[in-house]
Amino acid sequence: MHRQNSNMRTLYSNATIINEGISQRGAIVVSGDLIDEVAVGRPPVGSFAEEIDCEGCTIIPGVIDEHVHFREPGLTEKADIESESRAAARGGVTSYFDMPNTVPQTTTLGALEEKFRLAAQKSHVNYSFFFGATNDNADLFAQLPKHRIPGIKLFMGSSTGNMLVDRRETLERIFRETPLPLMAHCEDTAIIAENMRQMKQTYGDDPDIWAHQLIRSEQACMESTRLAYELAALNGTRLHVAHVSTARELDLFRDNPQITAEACVGHLVFSTVDYRDLGSLIKVNPAIKSVIDREALRAGLSDGRVTTIATDHAPHLLSQKQGGAARAASGMPMIQFALPQMLQLTDEGVLTKEKMVELMCHNPARLFGVSRRGYIREGYKADLAIVRRGQPWTVDKQCIESKCGWSPLEGRTFDWAVERTVCNGRPVYINKVGVDRSCIGEEIAFREDED
Repeated sequence: MHRQNSNMRTLYSNATIINEGISQRGAIVVSGDLIDEVAVGRPPVGSFAEEIDCEGCTIIPGVIDEHVHFREPGLTEKADIESESRAAARGGVTSYFDMPNTVPQTTTLGALEEKFRLAAQKSHVNYSFFFGATNDNADLFAQLPKHRIPGIKLFMGSSTGNMLVDRRETLERIFRETPLPLMAHCEDTAIIAENMRQMKQTYGDDPDIWAHQLIRSEQACMESTRLAYELAALNGTRLHVAHVSTARELDLFRDNPQITAEACVGHLVFSTVDYRDLGSLIKVNPAIKSVIDREALRAGLSDGRVTTIATDHAPHLLSQKQGGAARAASGMPMIQFALPQMLQLTDEGVLTKEKMVELMCHNPARLFGVSRRGYIREGYKADLAIVRRGQPWTVDKQCIESKCGWSPLEGRTFDWAVERTVCNGRPVYINKVGVDRSCIGEEIAFREDED
């Protein structure tokens, strides 16, 4: 399909294109909001309104971050859809799925619709939202708009208001009746509560941050993930376990293609060694674990046990990150620097660039049924991240787009930078120019080929 109207067609030439397991030199023609042509081994067809010379650059599909917390509505002192989608654009992320633990929680059809309304006005990149399961809202599942949302989020062990689902009969019903993919946060609340009680008894009301990985322990993760796996296997549920953090959990994800694992950038980069320098800045749930766990997660990227890489982008104000294992808020902003960080790991031999693209672009689209995004294909939406390896640069406060104004990666130097982010055919971000705040993303469509 070649639209010949040169007034609409933009040529991205002389690039290395990484897509569907292959890296090759070529060009991409964008017409309107679509990829019109992928020209490899031959010149592109027709004339062009604009040519962007991408010599020295690599083009990948725009990253799909399946796991973010943009905090709107209700928690907008930390972040909001505008600010965090701006950070996404600067980081090469063209689509995101936001989590339901906002205020109000996204556990009713009305709350879900309100998030779509806000994003349609404010989001600079493409968007959708998980619906949150509770102990008493499974009756709503049949009414969910399956072409508009990626799935249902289940907190099996995170005390997030009434979103902690802790009744066995309710869990069984959710796994049995969900009409959509189920993404689960897996930590055992009873184990965590007992660990916290013992730590406080020994070390006082706010144990040092090093205790966080002992409170939200390997056992707490393993017991909950094993239960989720068993329920999914029993019911044939399409289960995706969020932010797997331990080597033991990873061993569950070998044999059943219906049950998959997400790794988050923070768990791939940090280990308990980093508590010494970064303290509560890297306090997340589930906790950052040992070097052994981190290395197992890295190995899992290439051997099939990990299916997607996400950020679990979760901003808090710096004032809310003060304290130790009990008082400091859990969560950290990661979306803006995730792609440069993962590219850095490819340089270190942790995984190939082709595998990185599979885990950050293709697989989120495939697993959740995203329509016409996540791949560089003719007729697909023109969502592209153009990156370059060259002049080293260092993360500092001046470059941070997130509303919270800090990053656990401050002071890190990267060799890779996002040169341009193209979302629905428009350059939403250009290096040294900035984010085009007039750009508004689109609502993501899912499972369009189903009845």
